[in-house]
Amino acid sequence: MRLILTALLFVAGLFFVFLGIGFLLTPASSAEDFGLATSGVEGLATIRADMTAFFIVAGACMIWGAWRRKGDPLLISAALFAIAFVGRAINAIAVEPYDGFWAPMLVEALAVALCLAAYRMLPHQAFAGGLNRQLGR
Repeated sequence: MRLILTALLFVAGLFFVFLGIGFLLTPASSAEDFGLATSGVEGLATIRADMTAFFIVAGACMIWGAWRRKGDPLLISAALFAIAFVGRAINAIAVEPYDGFWAPMLVEALAVALCLAAYRMLPHQAFAGGLNRQLGR
């Protein structure tokens, strides 16, 4: 089971890193695939910076956790995707759901579930204990 989880983490992480690279290299077309519209140079820069950062950090943490067999970096990916999921849910309630709104939410929920399941299975430090050790307490 651990091998399957780490393989899934690695593949999903690669997918998200490549998605982030797509936003870096071709922000306008990548944004269009996500239903985003660029608004001049500022909009292009924002999409290039923020979407690239989100996907590369989330994917890199998944790859890092899988490669090093460590659960700690997976909490970063889980938090990023959980916040994105909550944002979409709030939008669906506050504005209205759009056609196919559930598809990205499903991807985000699966990413959170995968990261948290792997976190539980892979070695990790308890947050407070690890923090205290790093601070020398």
